[in-house]
Amino acid sequence: MADWLKAGGEMAERIRDYDWASTSLGPIDNWPDVLKTTTALCLDSRFPQAIMWGSDLVTLHNDAFTPILGKKPSALGRPFSDVWKEVWGDVRPIAERALAGQATFIEDFPLVIERSGEPEQAYFTFCYSPIRDHTGQVIGILDTVTETTATVVSSQRLGFLASLASVVADATSPDMIMDSTTRMLGEHLRLSGCTYADMDADENGLTIRGDWVTPGSPRLLGHYNLADFGQLAAHNLRAGQPLVINHLAELQPGEAAAFQALDISAAICMPLVKDGRLTALMAVHDKAPRTWSSYEKTLIGEVTQRCWAHIERARAEVKLRDLNESLEERVALMVAEREVSVAEHHEARKMETIGQLTGGIAHDFNNLLTPIMGTLELVRRRLDDQRSRDLVDCALQASDRARTLVGRLLTFARRQTLKPRAVALGELVNDMRDLITRSLDPMIEVVIDIPSRLPPVIVDPHQLELAILNLAVNARDAMDGGGRLEISATLDDVPGNAVRGLSAGRYARLQVSDNGSGMDAETLKRCADPFFSTKGVGKGTGLGLSMVQGLAAQSGGGLSIASEAGQGTQVSMWLPITESQAVDEGNESGDAPLAPRPTHVLLVDDEEMVRQTTTMQLQDLGYQVTAAASAAVALQLIAGGLAPDVLVTDHIMPDKTGAQLARELRQRLPNLPVLIITGYSNLTPAQMHGFEVLAKPFRRNEFAARLLQLVSATG
Repeated sequence: MADWLKAGGEMAERIRDYDWASTSLGPIDNWPDVLKTTTALCLDSRFPQAIMWGSDLVTLHNDAFTPILGKKPSALGRPFSDVWKEVWGDVRPIAERALAGQATFIEDFPLVIERSGEPEQAYFTFCYSPIRDHTGQVIGILDTVTETTATVVSSQRLGFLASLASVVADATSPDMIMDSTTRMLGEHLRLSGCTYADMDADENGLTIRGDWVTPGSPRLLGHYNLADFGQLAAHNLRAGQPLVINHLAELQPGEAAAFQALDISAAICMPLVKDGRLTALMAVHDKAPRTWSSYEKTLIGEVTQRCWAHIERARAEVKLRDLNESLEERVALMVAEREVSVAEHHEARKMETIGQLTGGIAHDFNNLLTPIMGTLELVRRRLDDQRSRDLVDCALQASDRARTLVGRLLTFARRQTLKPRAVALGELVNDMRDLITRSLDPMIEVVIDIPSRLPPVIVDPHQLELAILNLAVNARDAMDGGGRLEISATLDDVPGNAVRGLSAGRYARLQVSDNGSGMDAETLKRCADPFFSTKGVGKGTGLGLSMVQGLAAQSGGGLSIASEAGQGTQVSMWLPITESQAVDEGNESGDAPLAPRPTHVLLVDDEEMVRQTTTMQLQDLGYQVTAAASAAVALQLIAGGLAPDVLVTDHIMPDKTGAQLARELRQRLPNLPVLIITGYSNLTPAQMHGFEVLAKPFRRNEFAARLLQLVSATG
């Protein structure tokens, strides 16, 4: 039977075995040719597709469509209006247009669907195409669909955070920041209320200062005791864990009473812990029971951190403003000094806020770039013609450039773990020539003189790029009207105590020289001090040279500055050399190594797109994969008997970090190899100890080589 049905896969087998005689389609061997052809094409497609056939729109679909159904009953053989009855009122007009012969394409269409036991907001991009018989009569509909929920939600989140940052950026008081933040978050999530509270020193008393509620809801301003809200609330919040209540029925009667008195049925309370102490809280609540989504939990956590940072900035500015007013009546010189201090403090706070926003956005871009690059590499391996491969290669090159740009954003935000390696100075500086030139005045001549025979140095290349760019910009500001910037390098034997903090030995000496205004002796003495700047208020942070000095010291090198007023400035940076060969991180030549033996990988990532693409990459490399959407799910799998050969985990996740999950699993599986993949993190060397770390986004070869290294080490 059904000899025409050649496709493989689970859905093809189910279609062969289904009792079609009980439906309006009739026995499968009697189906019209157009239905057979359309079904075969649908089953062969890797895009999610469904067929709606006949007047009652009987449903057939391929394997790729199954995940969209979730936990719904089988859709096969049922009317499409029955399968999606909860949204049929929204979808029916589109289906009717298709039956009338009009194809429809809709992007990011919002639907509230029920596929997991409860309503959820989802978004889809789909096309309804009429299916015609040999006479041209429309006899069915082909639905080609892609779920875009993750992309839309991420865009909404970034849009909200950007709007919030814009509103509070110019706020001059903590009350203005709390009022704006609680109102915007409450309205965005459509809640009954949102509050912000400061904790007392005993970590039990709390004062709600920011309070937004919908009309008719009770105001919550005032002082409370954390203990009154129950043992669970006190334990979670003091431990830095959010308190999540979907329904008061989840709590003990004594714990629920305090919430009932405030007309709260569902809530999330997000703690803010600083220096090991519970410092502040932000809470959202609703009058009705509510199942909180991961989007809501993540967003509330981010807003809590940013709200606190803005409030602290405003409080500091208010204190400094009050101090300045009092000093103005006493000593004019002291007033001037305090005004400079206020400006420096404001600049530092502004840079910190921009750094937080930049780091967060760069992290999200890395999570978007990871599935993009992974999908492109998977597609390239399946292409047969060279022209298509060339097009994909162009896209991959653009993605690599985007990855480099995001890496520089993370370096600026100081959210990048320092990763020293062997670097060829000549290649690095010459690759920066265009960037340096674009950063300078057109009248400034740039000369680069670095011998190719110079041995590689050990340094973090991204941080070194930032240091060189800082020095170039400083030189530009000192050469008003044009001049000459020279970047050179030599091999230097340094005797003991010749350079401050540098032990005797052979180093590469990188020099950045200009013929600008130079510095007098007093300025030269202070130029590398943090926050010291000669550029005037608001024109610089005074951190550039101190960052360069810190990088040199952390890399095992040193820094010296020579300058005279009117004679220009020369900055020398000594870096340790190595006999190892410099390796280009972006080198993707050669084939990615496949799994050397049957290997089971436990993959943990809370981003669905990243998880799906990484799973496909692992399978393409020959690994067996079990994927988990959170650390909690991974631990349940292990408790259920799963014994993976390798753990590959994201780091920043809502319930546990990747490092926390890895340490917990190592207690059960001491020899488990671990690869942490992350788009942004402040991982310290102690946290990384015993684990491999791979930055998102990664290329196939990087991923495969790191996995092979882990698997081979346990072989």
